[in-house]
Amino acid sequence: MKNAVKKTLALCLVLFMTLSIVAGCASRQDAAPGNGSTESAEKGSQTPAAAEKSVDEINISYVKLPLNVPSIVEKRLMLFEDEFEKDGIKVNFPEITEGPKMTEALAAGSLDFCNALGGTSAILAAANGVDLKIIGIYSRAPKAFTIMTREDGINSIADLKGKKIAGPKGTILHQLLLEALSRNQMSIDDVEYINMSIPQAVAAMNSDNVDAALVAGPAVPQAMDAGGRIITTGEGLLDATIVIAVRGEFLREHPDLVKRYMNVHYRSLKHMEENPEEVYKMAAEETGLSEENVITMYDWYDFNPAITEKDIEELVKTQDFLLENDMLRQAINISDIITDKL
Repeated sequence: MKNAVKKTLALCLVLFMTLSIVAGCASRQDAAPGNGSTESAEKGSQTPAAAEKSVDEINISYVKLPLNVPSIVEKRLMLFEDEFEKDGIKVNFPEITEGPKMTEALAAGSLDFCNALGGTSAILAAANGVDLKIIGIYSRAPKAFTIMTREDGINSIADLKGKKIAGPKGTILHQLLLEALSRNQMSIDDVEYINMSIPQAVAAMNSDNVDAALVAGPAVPQAMDAGGRIITTGEGLLDATIVIAVRGEFLREHPDLVKRYMNVHYRSLKHMEENPEEVYKMAAEETGLSEENVITMYDWYDFNPAITEKDIEELVKTQDFLLENDMLRQAINISDIITDKL
C-alpha cells in the first residue's frame, strides 16, 4: 500500500514539473521578439502600415489666372473627382490665389496640394519651416512677365534711368526688373520704384502717374489695348518658374495618392494637346479673356511638369534674388525641397 502511494506521489510530482517546464517555455516564446510579445506589439504598432491614416478628402488650390490652363481643364472636366471619388475621397478646390496664403494653408494642414505656386513663395515658406515638397513644375512663362510703358521717350531699359516704375514687390516681376536693370549696368537705386499691385500699376501707367509698370498675365494684352508697349519680357532674363507643391506629411503618408495626382495632371496636359480649340474656349470662359487673347497668351507658356537641372538653377537664382533684397535671411538647399521620385 505504501509503495502504491509513493508511486502515485512520484507520478504527480513528475507531471507537475513537466507542466511547469512547458508553461515556462511557452512564456519565453511569447516574450521573444516577433512572437506576439508586448514589445513586438508595440513595434508593430509603429510600422507604416499600422500608422497609415485613411484619407477622406483632398484639398487642391485652384488658381485660374494669369492663364493656368491645366488647372482649368482639370476643374472643368472633373479629372481629380473621377480619379479619387471612386475611392470615397472627396476633392475640394479652395480658391487661394496668393502664394503666402497657400503656404500658410499647407502649414495648417487645410491644403494638400498647391497646383500653381510661385517659386518665390515656395522658397520663402520652406526657409521659414513650412513642410513642403516640390513634385513638379507647373509652368515656365518668361514672355508672360513684362515691363511696359506708354511714354514715347522710353524704348529700352536704359531709358528707365530716373523714371518712376510701379509693380508688386517680392514677386517674379520685381525679380525681372532687377535683372533687367543689372543687365544694363543699373540697380534699383537708379529708378524710383513704387510697390503696387498689377492693376494699380497699370492704372497708374495709363493715367501717366508712373513712367512704366510691371505687368503680367491677362493684364498684358489689356494694357496693350489701352496703348501700352512692352519694353522687355522675361525671355532671356528669367524663366518665371511656377511649381506644383505638396504638403510634406501628406507625401510621406500617401505617396500613392501623390503619384495618382501627378498622373491626373499629365492627363490634363494630354487633353490640352489633343483638343486645343475646346481648351481655348474653356479658358476664355473661365478667365473672362477673349479667345483671341487666350490663343496669344497660350504660346507664352511651357507646361511641361518634368523638373530639369535648369529649373533647379532658376530656383537657386530666385533664392539669390530674395537674399540680395533682404527678403530671406538664410539660404536653404533647394534640392532638399524637390522630389521627382514618385
